[in-house]
Amino acid sequence: MKTINTISELRAAVAQARRENKRIGFVPTMGNLHSGHIALIGTALGEADFVVASIFVNPLQFGPHEDLNSYPRTLATDQEKLQTAGCHLLFAPNVNEMYPHGQADQTLVTVPGVSEGLCGGSRPGHFTGVATVVCKLFNMVQPDLAVFGQKDFQQLAVIRSMVRDLNLPIRIIGKATIRAEDGLALSSRNGYLTPEERQRAPALYATLKRMANQLRSGQRDYSTLIDSGLNELRTAGMRPDYLEIRDAQTLRPADANTVQLALLAAAYLGTTRLIDNLQVDLDAPS
Repeated sequence: MKTINTISELRAAVAQARRENKRIGFVPTMGNLHSGHIALIGTALGEADFVVASIFVNPLQFGPHEDLNSYPRTLATDQEKLQTAGCHLLFAPNVNEMYPHGQADQTLVTVPGVSEGLCGGSRPGHFTGVATVVCKLFNMVQPDLAVFGQKDFQQLAVIRSMVRDLNLPIRIIGKATIRAEDGLALSSRNGYLTPEERQRAPALYATLKRMANQLRSGQRDYSTLIDSGLNELRTAGMRPDYLEIRDAQTLRPADANTVQLALLAAAYLGTTRLIDNLQVDLDAPS
């Protein structure tokens, strides 16, 4: 695997792969890679002949009091993991390469609708930063396909909408959330948890599973389900940010006619913000 740092090198490498009639797959990340990221690489390798990963901690998607400066940078370890996984090319630019004219004057990509509420409500401007950097990366790599994890369910919806609305010829693949044995969704931010917090963290997924089972059993009182779930999270020592039942296709609030549901949650455990989701198909056989 080769690591490059400039857009010109990236375009030259991708152009060579194109000349060899290779199908290009892309996995954008912020680094500090875990087995969930490596699963994305594996999915891309199954769909493409030449896989590009990127590592860039994007300042545009961090709020003024978020963890931009403390976000873990582990490039050497990440390179080893990508090499072992079979990735062909790593693009690891710095901020000046990505935003040569500064961030204040950067053209922004805003995706209405699906970016509103949930994490978009809690983190104003976050999804504008995500959509902007992903759009830039897509234009740099020009992949045939890109793979994203479903743990960031709203982010995936934002990217799908952006690709559709801007007519980008890229197939977006969503990869199921990779979990630890106790159910906790793998995340780079899990490393912030203390040992005691890590023991309590699986309660987020356990709450979503309990709600999903009740929905499959015929419970349709969404308000009661959500109130019960919030109480469970608080009992586990978490500070809920949100817990909602949405339409999995549109991310609008679910109603009595919604069949494809998404249970979406975010909660603080200590200073760490955890997110998770679970999809429920009410038409699926029980």
